[in-house]
Amino acid sequence: MQGTDNDGAAVLTLNAGSSSVKWALFRTGSPPVRLAAGKLERIGLRDGMLTVTDVATGRSDRRTIQVADHAAAVRVLVDQLAQGGKGWAIRAIGHRVVQGGSRYADPVVLSTEVMEELHRLSPYDPEHLPAEITLIEAFGKQFPRAPQVACFDTGFHQQLPRVARMLAIPRRYEKQGVRRYGFHGLSYAYLMEELERVAGPEIARGRVIIAHLGNGASMAAVRDGKSLDTTMGFTPASGLPMSTRSGDLDPGLFSYLSKTEGMTAEQFQDMVNARSGLLGLSEISPDMRDLLEQEGRDARAAEAVALFCYQGKKWIGAYAAALGGLDQLLFSGGIGEQAPVVRTRMCEGLEFLGVRLDQAANEAGADVISTPGSRVTVRVMHTDEELQIAQSIYRLLGRHAEH
Repeated sequence: MQGTDNDGAAVLTLNAGSSSVKWALFRTGSPPVRLAAGKLERIGLRDGMLTVTDVATGRSDRRTIQVADHAAAVRVLVDQLAQGGKGWAIRAIGHRVVQGGSRYADPVVLSTEVMEELHRLSPYDPEHLPAEITLIEAFGKQFPRAPQVACFDTGFHQQLPRVARMLAIPRRYEKQGVRRYGFHGLSYAYLMEELERVAGPEIARGRVIIAHLGNGASMAAVRDGKSLDTTMGFTPASGLPMSTRSGDLDPGLFSYLSKTEGMTAEQFQDMVNARSGLLGLSEISPDMRDLLEQEGRDARAAEAVALFCYQGKKWIGAYAAALGGLDQLLFSGGIGEQAPVVRTRMCEGLEFLGVRLDQAANEAGADVISTPGSRVTVRVMHTDEELQIAQSIYRLLGRHAEH
């Protein structure tokens, strides 16, 4: 796959989750051009799924596949790259790395020093970091001549105001790195660049709330292009309820469950990350599409949707207060982009903030879904973390990735 100097130069992006890996291959340049893409889901389960998308036609092929773990996923991904990236030489590899701690914010070329820090940070996010480290090490062996770049999901929030990043626990823990970090930073960075592109720099410097609503869901309050606050904190399990994550919980719940059910820390971790959220509430599905389809005939589905929308509305109000008003409200992510009823319910009752939706535009998924007279411009924007990673590689390595 490394090819010869006559091959076209490409960069590979890898976006690893706890049980999935998304990959994309980009032709280098500014802007990078997507050549191929795919997704490997449900790693470690019998009903794993591999999806490969033909970028030229937009068609996707899906098949079931059983992959034991992220190490085994490497072979599958390399095979897919061999098929989808023929004639292209991988000159650099970019990884979405969920946690950069207090030390790393900007994209950085992975070195022994950086890897040692990522290993040290693994206990911060055991759901994601070990899988990401596995992929970094495996692809380093597979493509030893290609520099690897870490793009940190915490980077966008690295300069949170101190009052927004503190936790009200004994101060000694802050010295150990225990604080609010925030996540989905690659998505937020991409969306702010897009907002500046489509609306201009003055608009992008205004008071902006971004709702990244997908399997993982969070919101961020942004002013002057900088993150002032965000719903996720020390881990991605906090903040809004999500597909399978609980969102914010009373910390006393763990003590209660440990006493009444003998629940261990590991079991509690599994519950709040994999068995809570929409899935736990509905007892049906973690997928918002399934719940919207069934909410009319199943009270559990209806309540799960209602809580998700209520919490979203509440955070919008809170962040409007933190910003001192609101100019732009952006919906993104799978739910944010594809569920007009969720957008409607989160915006209902926010007229006092100046939010007024154009229901026809909202149903159509238009770029702007607010009325012409709305004081707040409400937008639907597609996010692209993989493209953000590819752009970061190009900016960091420049033309070195092309030769």
